[in-house]
Amino acid sequence: MATVSGFSDEPADHGSATRQRKKEATQELILDTAERLFAENGIYAVSNRQIAEAAGQGNTAVVGYHFGSRTDLIRALVRRFHQGIEPTREAMLEQISGSTQIRDWIDCQVRPITMRFDELGSPTWFARFGAQLISDPELRDVMLEESWSDSPSLQQTVDGVSKCLPFLPAQVQPERTECALHLIINMCAQRERALADGLPLIRNTWSEMATGLVDIIVGIWTAPVTPA
Repeated sequence: MATVSGFSDEPADHGSATRQRKKEATQELILDTAERLFAENGIYAVSNRQIAEAAGQGNTAVVGYHFGSRTDLIRALVRRFHQGIEPTREAMLEQISGSTQIRDWIDCQVRPITMRFDELGSPTWFARFGAQLISDPELRDVMLEESWSDSPSLQQTVDGVSKCLPFLPAQVQPERTECALHLIINMCAQRERALADGLPLIRNTWSEMATGLVDIIVGIWTAPVTPA
């Protein structure tokens, strides 16, 4: 607001705060647009210029300005999704503290993810984007690094599963972890795609899907091990 002397009586940092809000809004718009285009067209088929244009940005260098490299943009997308999961998983872990039931720990791995997709509403794009990351030799490492670095609760669930299966040979654990990881990501991607395209669903809700996934993953972890 201007005073009679012509000077503003707004706080000195008002303009800075406004610019920061505008910057954050632009970054969110870029992330939303990139996630959608990556999911629909493929990560390697989408350029930064296409992302900027689809986001309605006049400056086609805006993606690099806000996020740096393509890998940094992908990291930001993974980080954003997992930050939305962490509070839910932490709350679930408090409820099962000390549990000796493997299903409790698997539920804490799976259900926060499906709950997040449910909260976001349809359409979502992260699952189809994530399915591409997990199958790419280089981008897979990026996804796993960001998933673990921002999720101490995820490590708690892994430790909980291990404590429930002390008899499981060490060499078997990585392959069962890998099976569970691919199952979660690809089944979420399949449901996300079906919702977006109006195709029949295997389960009616994300919650029902989580229950089915937990059943399957518990079966994977508790399956017998053939002696060497």
